[in-house]
Amino acid sequence: MTEESGRILIGELSSHAGETVTIQGWVDVRRDQGKLVFFDFRDMTGTVQGVVLPGDEALMEIAKSIRSEFVVSIEGIVNKRPEKNVQADRVNGDIELEIKGIEVLNESEPMPFDIGSDTIGIDESARLKHRYVDLRSARMQRNIRMRSEFIQRCRAFLFDRKFTEIETPLLTESTPEGSRDFVVPSRLNPGKFYALPQSPQQYKQLLMTGGFERYFQIARAVRDEDLRADRGFEHTQIDMEMSFVSMEDVMNTVEAMITKSVEDMGFTIKQKPFPRISYKDAMEKYGADKFDMRTEEDKANGILAYAWVVNFPFFEKTDDGKWTFTHNPFSMPIPEHLEWLMKGEHIEDILTTQYDLVCNGFEAGGGSVRAHKPEILRATYAAMGYSEEETEASVGHMLEAFKYGTPPHGGIALGVERNLMNLTGEDMLREVQAFPMTRGGQTAVMNAPKPLAEKQLKELGIQVRPQKGDKS
Repeated sequence: MTEESGRILIGELSSHAGETVTIQGWVDVRRDQGKLVFFDFRDMTGTVQGVVLPGDEALMEIAKSIRSEFVVSIEGIVNKRPEKNVQADRVNGDIELEIKGIEVLNESEPMPFDIGSDTIGIDESARLKHRYVDLRSARMQRNIRMRSEFIQRCRAFLFDRKFTEIETPLLTESTPEGSRDFVVPSRLNPGKFYALPQSPQQYKQLLMTGGFERYFQIARAVRDEDLRADRGFEHTQIDMEMSFVSMEDVMNTVEAMITKSVEDMGFTIKQKPFPRISYKDAMEKYGADKFDMRTEEDKANGILAYAWVVNFPFFEKTDDGKWTFTHNPFSMPIPEHLEWLMKGEHIEDILTTQYDLVCNGFEAGGGSVRAHKPEILRATYAAMGYSEEETEASVGHMLEAFKYGTPPHGGIALGVERNLMNLTGEDMLREVQAFPMTRGGQTAVMNAPKPLAEKQLKELGIQVRPQKGDKS
């Protein structure tokens, strides 16, 4: 591809042998050998070696002043290397750029840490403070580009099957169920708050009521959960919902999408179709509902071992002895247990149509067939001890929507970061996010959370009380 500026991408230089070209990018390495100065230049498509030959003193002076990570525009002749000097193991190993002109587009101070090798061992605070530098490293470039490719392939699969991509709101209603919400104060409604979405769950069900039948979005989700290696405050999910489907229909669609996407990316799947195991059997065999079926040889070869976990209990006991849902309250019980739910009987034995996709020890996604009639959703809340008034206050808008011809439907959310951890072999979620948070919940690069200015607090009608032990 030739840019409008006349720039040639480094990865395409081999097709321009003998031509004078302009490349733009970063100085990866400079090697000053006295009479000759060698460079490796880098852009998003690869690297190429360039050399400044004796004879042009002004050019040589510029070459000797340049350091790694300077941003440069280089004019040069693309020369074929002699056969004995060809580097077959690298891109552009058969060519070399004879440099005729150098323009420094921006200088660079010495890097805060070495990005020429794997940065995984660098102190986390340094990496995240200078995340834009860390992102230049080869591993982070590979991870973030692989993330983009995975999403693009899944998106293409879904478009090909008549899914419609629809965005749902970021400012929504706070609900007591699930994880803690991140809340946003309303200036126009003092003392009232929005919540950031933990998932698009209710909106995507309402889209089924709206007649879109096959929906998806690459959704941002925010949950105030305790942080750990595979969990952060923010994550991205490939969110899907389908009307007029059974549990099998959804699982088969997702399995086909994952299989095509990862195999087209060059990965190998251990077993197809994906094995299916009940929650009970998973707990008895593996001691967890997230398990790794790979052998040591599989791990060494980067094999992906997917499996479905099904037949989850619908409800579990809370610390105070009440019932709560294991996954979400909008699921359907399995057909043979629907009567139990409607009668409020055998609560501890009711199984749900929940299905989790696991891979290499991580939960890669989870979904279910949903309740689509108001009486079924009311029965679920009644089983959890909600009064009619409490149920109405919590999900009254869903009960109202279900009165107007909501079709049977089901869906799933696939965690982008969890899936990328499997594809890249990374152990931590932050290694597949561009700007993750620290373990302490501090944003990368920018300084958040931090106090608001008094003027902002006053405008929002908020008064902050110092917490015990707060010396700020």
